[in-house]
Amino acid sequence: MFKGIYIALITPFKGGKVDYEALAGLIERQLAAGVSGFCLLGTTAEPPALTDKEKEEILSFCTSKIKGRAKIIIGVGSNSTEHTLANVKLASKFNPDAYLVVTPYYNKPNLSGMVAHFSAVAIEAKKPLVLYHIPSRTGQRLSIDFLGKLLANVPQIKAIKEADYDIARVVKSSTLFADKVEFLGGNDDLWPALMGLNFPGLISAAGNILAPAFIKMQKLFLEGKQAESMQVFKQAYPLIEALFFEVNPTCVKYALSCLGLCAEDVRLPLGTLQEETKQKIKQILANTPKELLI
Repeated sequence: MFKGIYIALITPFKGGKVDYEALAGLIERQLAAGVSGFCLLGTTAEPPALTDKEKEEILSFCTSKIKGRAKIIIGVGSNSTEHTLANVKLASKFNPDAYLVVTPYYNKPNLSGMVAHFSAVAIEAKKPLVLYHIPSRTGQRLSIDFLGKLLANVPQIKAIKEADYDIARVVKSSTLFADKVEFLGGNDDLWPALMGLNFPGLISAAGNILAPAFIKMQKLFLEGKQAESMQVFKQAYPLIEALFFEVNPTCVKYALSCLGLCAEDVRLPLGTLQEETKQKIKQILANTPKELLI
């Protein structure tokens, strides 16, 4: 259902407003690179800093630009069920292929609450759900038993964006539940390992810069050319790492600004990068093969 590279698209800003000219350029570059889809209003888009009006305008703009040329997943999750349902209602106007729903952060629901939350979202959505599991941001790592019961109770969850760094847990869950859901990569720096676990797709923040690299890695891997795929990863890895020197998407936006594709601006509470970080990213970007960049 979700094979290939999906870009967790940034929201470019200029003068405090959404820069739609830059956004259009980024979308076209990604499509030219051959991405399979886009994740709109994911973490990388800074949705907590966007108004509902801006979210609707962004969705309208992006979906009209993409025009069926790639799949679309829209992020709707929050730590309020009511707010999540409102997000679904807004996003449903744009007929996405699926909704990305993060496990509620900060309040860390128990099993009955989590099942009720995802069930309510599934009823409202009437489309496949992609469960977003990212313990570093939510403060909650779902145990194998917990996840199994959640999937059994909410069959509308068709995929999991897995951003857990506990690789033993990732191996176990993707092995046990491979017949129930698709597993999509959520950590760019683990992509070779995740391909080895038969993850069919990646939802990538670093792909805002490195989409051609990730696409090439997967193509070579699926052709049985694992050594060549790893060579591409080796070339891209310093920049993949650098794009997370500080909190996402600050580094991604700065790197894009170095390429002249948008401003580095983020919205509070995110702030500008340290000068030392900027210099490191600029040097690593300069050393990255140009054919791996959008």
